[in-house]
Amino acid sequence: MDETRLNNIKLFLFDMDGTLYLGERLYPFTANLLRRIRQSGREYLFITNNSSKSVRAYVEKWARLGIAAVTQDFLTSSQATAVYLKQHFPGKRLYVCGTASLKEELAAEGFALTDDPEQTECIVMGFDTELTFRKLEDVSRLLCTKDLPYIATNPDYVCPTEFGSVPDCGSVCDMLFNVSGKRPFVIGKPSPLMIRLAMQKCGVTPEQTAVVGDRIYTDIKSGLAAGALSVLVMSGETTPDILAASPDQPDVVLKDAGEIMEWL
Repeated sequence: MDETRLNNIKLFLFDMDGTLYLGERLYPFTANLLRRIRQSGREYLFITNNSSKSVRAYVEKWARLGIAAVTQDFLTSSQATAVYLKQHFPGKRLYVCGTASLKEELAAEGFALTDDPEQTECIVMGFDTELTFRKLEDVSRLLCTKDLPYIATNPDYVCPTEFGSVPDCGSVCDMLFNVSGKRPFVIGKPSPLMIRLAMQKCGVTPEQTAVVGDRIYTDIKSGLAAGALSVLVMSGETTPDILAASPDQPDVVLKDAGEIMEWL
């Protein structure tokens, strides 16, 4: 480990599922780790590609798990998508293939939403746990017949659960690629956008930031792209074989995030 870089870390950006908990099961070290980080004068944020839940839902989930959290503790791909849309496609009417909570968050940011393909000016794909064939058909029609901005909140192929995994946004986008030959512009990790937004929010530099997660192709790649310290934990999706075969190698590999307490 590069102890010099570790001593400079002021902000930990934590993936959640597979890193601090799995499904509804909190990892044994999590509460103590979060408490120790703030006791040491450092900060943390929860960053997630999961756009199926609102920040309010995450606050409620952490409360169920026994940990107090506030909305300012989170940065989600939904929030980053709203920032990107405001910068690049302001005023566009959105067809959102996502959950009701994703639609509510985008509407709260001032976007006009529609379920009518004829009224659509921009397509937004999320991790849709309320997916229907009607939505797939609508988006397929739009991609095949129109040239519209096409945005995805995240590229994850699967979302971990206590029994294994379920298909995530990236898997659905692959289905639509098979239909249309088109790929979306992806907002969430591995894009460095969320990492940079978090650093800006907290007033820190890449050298003072650590990105901690269980996926190389999202968490680790986003940290590397942003110039932050990339910390892979082997408590979620990544196996030793996946790590060995990956062209993108983390700066640090830990059994789990609990080992961070040795740094503090």
